[in-house]
Amino acid sequence: MAAELFRRGFSDHRRALVGWCVGIVGYCVLVASIFPSIKGFSGFENLVQQYPAALKSLFAIGGDITTGAGFLDTELFSLMLPLLVLALAIGSGARTFAGEEETGRLELVLAYPLRRRSAVLAKAAALAAEVGVVCAVGFVALAALDGIIGLGLDLGHLAEALLGIAVLGLFFGWLAVALGAAWPSKVLALGVVAGYAAAAYLVGGLHDLAGWLDPLRFLSPFWLVGQAPLENGFRGWGVLVLAAAATAVLTAGAFLVERRDLELP
Repeated sequence: MAAELFRRGFSDHRRALVGWCVGIVGYCVLVASIFPSIKGFSGFENLVQQYPAALKSLFAIGGDITTGAGFLDTELFSLMLPLLVLALAIGSGARTFAGEEETGRLELVLAYPLRRRSAVLAKAAALAAEVGVVCAVGFVALAALDGIIGLGLDLGHLAEALLGIAVLGLFFGWLAVALGAAWPSKVLALGVVAGYAAAAYLVGGLHDLAGWLDPLRFLSPFWLVGQAPLENGFRGWGVLVLAAAATAVLTAGAFLVERRDLELP
């Protein structure tokens, strides 16, 4: 029965998932198509080095932006690609349980002969599949563009970069699922997690420049994953810590949903 609930949870979002995949591929094509115009152009690199320190720190502008890896790290992996994946994961997570409870559809979910916690885990697995699909599509698109445009990417680092983004999406998505399972408010699940993601991004990008933020970097999933993954690879231990944290928050949500009254019609 858990497998059937997983299948339904994934299939219910399949049309939206196709849209997300098309959008991510289109954005990757758009960004990568700009690279040949600046490839090897030293004047552009000199211009970038004059940017304010805060801007370079926030958007991970530190490597050679005239290389494919440095350009995509700055233009794609520093903000936009993680943002797209997190928007998908947080939105889908907030709709799970909290959104279904508010719209009166949760009764259909709980009609399956499963414990509440098993239903939460099945729904969370469906969300993980969604995140995995969009990140896999992103990898295939960028690997193909590397061959077509000549980005000079290390495919191992590319795989690590997409894995890091997938774990980011998993953490924030499962946090939204857990909050929605613990409290019957889609707005709360969406707002709290989105707010935490925004604050964590700022801490991860600016902690080097603001000393009072530095102790908080350990609470930033973005810092745990690391910056400039195409040039430097990801921070392996940080990704493992983040995966463990994602599992912990989901477990807490599955436990808390057993202990409250659900608002069913």
